[in-house]
Amino acid sequence: MDAFKSAPVPVTVQFDSIPPGADVVTSVGPGCKTPCSIPIATEGSFSATFNLAKYQPMTVPVTVTKVPGDFTTAASTVVDPSPVVAELQPMTPPRRARKAAAKKRAAAAPAAAEPAEGSPFPAPAR
Repeated sequence: MDAFKSAPVPVTVQFDSIPPGADVVTSVGPGCKTPCSIPIATEGSFSATFNLAKYQPMTVPVTVTKVPGDFTTAASTVVDPSPVVAELQPMTPPRRARKAAAKKRAAAAPAAAEPAEGSPFPAPAR
């Protein structure tokens, strides 16, 4: 019976990322660099994974639904979401680097907190 089924008609899917320039790869094969659009020939669902240096990767699920036509309307294909957009988040520095930066700020803080010599304001209580 599957011999009588027609192959899915490709639908063009638009991909975008914030910031632009991410590599996007779909679970059904094709990929591109955002902003871009590629024809996808599938029915059902697939995922799109966005990668950009210094940003956390992000995977977006995409649903492709074929809407059958009737006597007055033609069949259509709906892609959700459309366009497929990923807002990429910057990588956070390693935990050690954050701790070292915090220590450096803490070491510099007491010197900055001391009043200037001859200041009319008293020194802060410790």
